[in-house]
Amino acid sequence: MSEDVRALVRDGAMTRFQIVAVLVCMAINALDGFDVLSIAFTGPQIAKEWLLPPVELGLLFSAGLAGMMVGSLVLSPFADILGRRIVVLGGLTIITAGMVLCGFAHGLSELALLRVFTGLGIGALFSSVNTIVTEYASDRRKSLAISIMAVGYPIGATVGGTIAVFLIAYHGWRSVFLFGGALSALLIPLAFVTLPESLEFLLARKPRNALARLNLLLGRMRHPALDVLPEPAKTGVEAQSTFSVFDRAFFSRTLLIVCAYFLTMLPFYFMLNWTPKVLVDQGLSVSTGISGAVVMNGVGILGGLLFGAIANLVGLRQLTSLCMVLFFAAIAGFGAVGTNLTLLLILAAAVGFFMIAMISGLYAIIGAMYPVRVRNTGTGLVLGIGRLGAVIGPYLGGVMIAAGWSRPLYCAVLAAPLLLSALFIRRVPLLTDKP
Repeated sequence: MSEDVRALVRDGAMTRFQIVAVLVCMAINALDGFDVLSIAFTGPQIAKEWLLPPVELGLLFSAGLAGMMVGSLVLSPFADILGRRIVVLGGLTIITAGMVLCGFAHGLSELALLRVFTGLGIGALFSSVNTIVTEYASDRRKSLAISIMAVGYPIGATVGGTIAVFLIAYHGWRSVFLFGGALSALLIPLAFVTLPESLEFLLARKPRNALARLNLLLGRMRHPALDVLPEPAKTGVEAQSTFSVFDRAFFSRTLLIVCAYFLTMLPFYFMLNWTPKVLVDQGLSVSTGISGAVVMNGVGILGGLLFGAIANLVGLRQLTSLCMVLFFAAIAGFGAVGTNLTLLLILAAAVGFFMIAMISGLYAIIGAMYPVRVRNTGTGLVLGIGRLGAVIGPYLGGVMIAAGWSRPLYCAVLAAPLLLSALFIRRVPLLTDKP
């Protein structure tokens, strides 16, 4: 019976309700993109006002990412116990408070701590957002739906970067964080009204009023109501509790994807955070530096959507690994082109295209690795440990720049892990693989 419920979603056409759920998750991810990039947009002005050297600026860049890592590891597993919606709403509340408080920070230590706090909310909610999109998308549209969710990140960064140029010019860097807090506050009631609970969570965990809640969701998707709550389906790789993610059955896949995600996050967040500052250091204006990041993320939207459109034809793991190799080539090229603004922007666009395409593939792979009982715990574990690379990348970039490394050298060194990640990702097992 439960398999029949899943088949209705898996094999049927996506209803307006499901499409809205995906778009709301995209909007939440856009907030994530704006929040994470807000420190990159404001970094040059903060460094100038507070006289921060590159190493300290790198630490500031990494602070929010450290919070994301802790949120993914510590807070996101609660979604497997309490439900996805409550964790998403809690994460949005944390982000709202953190962003607003960042706008009133005085000094490096205070701002860094507030960035850690804000990152906790992002890390807590993202696993649930990815899980909801994975479960409410039909098989035919799953890769595209995940890509639509993923491109929310560059949309937030692109729109946010455009607005940040105006805000910084007329109201100072603090206004960027206050604006982000206002956007996050608006998303809380939107998510409360429109974001559904995970069908898989209701089927597997059977919380209070599970049957009524399940029938409400089925009705909104125009499917018939059930008389009794179905039994959970067997996947062939079973998990008895949220802690089963640490069992031997999951160890090899978790190790492979964690290594791949970690190695990918090193250059990913280095480029996201340092691109505006690198361009400013080449003699360009702050607005031009931010524009480079806007171009990178704007073109990334196209990369993510194209990935979703062709992933089923090419193969998820094969296309993701190819994007990693091309992402490496784009970063190396960005480091090697000198100070020619046109070439820098072209290479920044290539970086964004393959970066967002690659991350769309990673999210789809992570969502297809674990059965429902450990899906949020497993996703949070992967994102949390993997995001250690996100913490290290911006800081390591600051150390290399402070030490006088040339741009071609530090770009090539930070991009090199992508080649190893491409090898790992091709070997990650998925639940759909035949034994």
